[in-house]
Amino acid sequence: MPITIATTYVSIYKLIPDYLITKRYLQFALYSLYTLIISGYLIMLSVFFSLIYLANFEYEAMNPVTRNIFIVTSGVYLVVFLVSAFKLLQLNLKHTEQTKKLETKILETQLKLKEQELHYLKMQIHPHFLFNTLNTMYGFALKKAEETPEMILKLSNLLDYLLYQVDKPFVLLTEEINHIEDYIALENLRFNDTLNIKFDYQNIPKSTKLAPMLLLTFVENSFKHGQLKAGKLSITIQLTVEKNQIDFIVTNTSYKVENTQDGIGLQNIQKRLDLLYKNQYHLTISNTDSLFKVHLTLKSN
Repeated sequence: MPITIATTYVSIYKLIPDYLITKRYLQFALYSLYTLIISGYLIMLSVFFSLIYLANFEYEAMNPVTRNIFIVTSGVYLVVFLVSAFKLLQLNLKHTEQTKKLETKILETQLKLKEQELHYLKMQIHPHFLFNTLNTMYGFALKKAEETPEMILKLSNLLDYLLYQVDKPFVLLTEEINHIEDYIALENLRFNDTLNIKFDYQNIPKSTKLAPMLLLTFVENSFKHGQLKAGKLSITIQLTVEKNQIDFIVTNTSYKVENTQDGIGLQNIQKRLDLLYKNQYHLTISNTDSLFKVHLTLKSN
């Protein structure tokens, strides 16, 4: 019993945690061999003393189990093996649990960082639109134009969408369309006769959802970077939904530039797409001598 306890103690509190778990396999094998030799010697010594003190050197008087050295040795090492295996299993389970907790913390941290980054990207609303619209409204107010109240209402609705609805993870595609139309109406009033725009949308299910301001940002970009040709800014917007896939195309008159992805708007939308629709979208941007075209396809919710 003392030899079994001592050998087991050395195995589960020294050999396994200090050498096996830490992957110091050579030391583990060497010290395990030392433990085996010493414990084997002590087993033989205990059997010898049992022969002296318990059987008075009479072999036949010894306990039948003690008489068989193989059974005694097997019994000791069987206990050591079972307890060591249980200890190893316990350590593995503890290590697995710690690993899972660490992975969970890492995932939670990454999620919080992505949420913060996403929130920051959502809040990057171009101030030029608000300033230009307010200037236009100011001009309309000076002339006491009849369009002024309608313009204020559309701007109010759009600002509500930009500032509050944007916090939602997803909105109805029909809501996005409504606010695109409000945005176009405001820009139409501002550009007056210098704007030629067409917004065509087909097969829009009422239940289709997407992240807020994804499409609106591309429309805004077409106004911001569009160029007048023959005295007019021409913009064509096409939106279709087929088999849970949204297909969105924006084309506007423009002059060719070297880098088509400069500016906060397109960088913003690219990052948001990577965060929200990773491997579920395809975005192509082309810029010719006369047209700037954005084509986005993504899987709807």
